[in-house]
Amino acid sequence: MKRDLISITDYSKEDYLRIMELAADFERNPNQRLLEGKVVASLFFEPSTRTRLSFETAINRLGGRIIGFSDSNSSSVTKGETLHDTIKMVSNYADLIVMRHPLEGSARYAAEVSSIPIINAGDGANQHPTQTLLDMYSILKTQGRLDNINIFMVGDLKYGRTVHSLLMAMSEFENPIFNFIAPEELEMPEEYKMFLREKGIRYFEHREFTDIISEADIVYMTRVQKERFSDPIEYEQVKNVYILRNSMLANTKPTMRILHPLPRVNEIHPDVDSNEKAYYFQQALNGMYTREAIIAHTLKLK
Repeated sequence: MKRDLISITDYSKEDYLRIMELAADFERNPNQRLLEGKVVASLFFEPSTRTRLSFETAINRLGGRIIGFSDSNSSSVTKGETLHDTIKMVSNYADLIVMRHPLEGSARYAAEVSSIPIINAGDGANQHPTQTLLDMYSILKTQGRLDNINIFMVGDLKYGRTVHSLLMAMSEFENPIFNFIAPEELEMPEEYKMFLREKGIRYFEHREFTDIISEADIVYMTRVQKERFSDPIEYEQVKNVYILRNSMLANTKPTMRILHPLPRVNEIHPDVDSNEKAYYFQQALNGMYTREAIIAHTLKLK
């Protein structure tokens, strides 16, 4: 039976911990030729920098070959080919498909029609499970644990697929606390709050966080995503609502770290970059090790 990664809930807590182990192994030795003789299709129907390049670097470091596209305009999609037919065709050529697509549910649909494993590299505002796993690896590396973590999620919590996935994964560990900081228009959707209530997990909602940031173990900043807004005026009203500045970090915990799935726009001021609590560029590097781990786990190579 093929092993897909479409939603973060496709993995159990044991799977999360196994990915953490494998990521640490690949960080110690990134060049392991486990994909020798294998072909991975990289299908990016939506723009990407870090996710696509870290996956392609991971594949190269594992000794695999890459086919695919980074712009659907260079594929038969422009001729009207359906996602069904694209996936059917590509699954004839490759051993694994890594796919990003703007439509929610597209990755699950692709997995249903594909004869080879699918890794979801983001489907609209729905899920981004590989980002979640690299976020968890970053939390584990900086905090030394995944239990008893107080996470501040800041910015676009409505459309932010990374915060949705991270919330669900971290809820599998002991005693997480979530602090949601968002304007009313971008609040965490009710379904995720209901999920936490049903599991008896504490969460708090705020409009501001400068007075309480001292409680945070992780501050997870997010970009207000212009591409998710149909109304440009609505976007303009909320795009700069939170800007993290170096001066705001004075009373934070010594071990606190700032994460961001990137790209950033204005939500983290450049003066934060030189602070030792800024971890977002290392977080992006962790993505390569974690994606090596996910590929190896998906193809049962380790």
